[in-house]
Order: sequence, then C-alpha cells, then structure tokens
Amino acid sequence: METPVKSYLGFRAFLLFTALVFTALGLWQVQRLFWKLDLIARVDARVHAEAVAPPTQAEWPMTKPEDAEYRHVTLNGTFDNSRETLVQAVTERGPGFWVLTPLTLTDGRTVLINRGFVPPDRRDPASRAEGQPQGEISVTGLLRLSEAEGAFLRSNNPTGGNWYSRDVEAIGGSKGLADLAPYFIDADATANAGGYPVGGLTVIQFRNSHVVYALTWFSLAIMSFAAMVLLPRFLRKET
Repeated sequence: METPVKSYLGFRAFLLFTALVFTALGLWQVQRLFWKLDLIARVDARVHAEAVAPPTQAEWPMTKPEDAEYRHVTLNGTFDNSRETLVQAVTERGPGFWVLTPLTLTDGRTVLINRGFVPPDRRDPASRAEGQPQGEISVTGLLRLSEAEGAFLRSNNPTGGNWYSRDVEAIGGSKGLADLAPYFIDADATANAGGYPVGGLTVIQFRNSHVVYALTWFSLAIMSFAAMVLLPRFLRKET
C-alpha cells in the first residue's frame, strides 16, 4: 500500500515548517536572554551607584520610566506623618504593612516614601511614635514605579483605607497631596528610632527562564526536523 504523494509531501512540508517555527522561537528566547541579562546588569549598576537627586518635574515623565526604576537617590524634606498610608505587604519578616509617608521637599514638591515594613501590631502610628521624625530630614533609597490598581483579585479601596498596591496617583488623590511625584522611594535600611518602620526590604528579582525556554524550542525543532528526515525510511519499512 503506497502513501499518496501529495499527502506524503504535505506532511514533510508541515514538519519542515514546524521545525523552522520552533527554531525561530528558540532564537527569540536567546535574544530575550541577552536582553534580560543586560537589564539585570543595568539595574545592579543603578542600585550600587552613588546616590543622586531624584528626577525633577521637568525630567518626568521620561521616555522610558523603567530606565529610572531602582535608581539610587537621596532627597531632603519634611515628613507629613498625619497623611501616612498603610499598604498590605508580605515580606521576609512575615505579613504586615508598608508605611508610605509624604515627604515635602524643599522646592515644594511631594514624594511618597515607603519608609518600610511594620507588623500588624504596629499598625497604629501611636505604637511607633518614636519612628515619626519631625523637621527636615534626609532620605536615601531606591526609586520605584507606581503600582496601579491593586493586587491579584484585590482592588485598592481608598474609601475604606484598604490598599494592596503602592498606587501613587490613587494614594495621592485620597490624601489630597499636591505636586506629587509619579513615583515613590523605597527607603534604605537606615534604622528608624524605635525600630519601626523597617526599611531596606526591597526585593530585586527578575525571572530569567529564557535558557530553559530556548532549549525547549530548539529540542522541538530538532525533533520535527528528525521526523521529516526519517519519515521516508519509516514509510519504506511499512510498505
């Protein structure tokens, strides 16, 4: 029994096509790998660079805001502790809250500072009054981009005071903050009086599975090409 020529050639063409597609996908993952490695290197350089001033109002919005994320910055101003916002958090210290406090800069602008983590029993500002400095201070940390909307299956509820993400615009609107920068700063590990909030808990981690993905696509490409090459031999045995 002979296999129809058209069907035979069509199947081999399909195998060749899939091999080429899988190869292209593998090459794309290789490109993504080098892009990710470059991103990690650039972010690492920003984190460990000498602290500089944050972007000015004239410099923002930037063409690529992500190019400023994790920039090591320092700024001076006065905390408005009466307008702090608690955002639910899960950290290496367990569940609790991030304490976001507006910092009024000397030029009149306002920047939200994520001063760090507090456990549930320190949610009340009165329980950590020592950690609420008065007067002008200096803050050093990492620039972070706003986290819009909320967390997975949890939307921010400004009216109820329930926050699941550090949404700068929404928090600023709920607190009536004027001239607010569109980013926030994660404070570094400089100890606060009384021990809280605990800063320096920024997690800098980029998922990098591109090598695994590339090997998977290339393996499928080899299998498809091998099937195309071996198909005539298999058919001869069948006949």
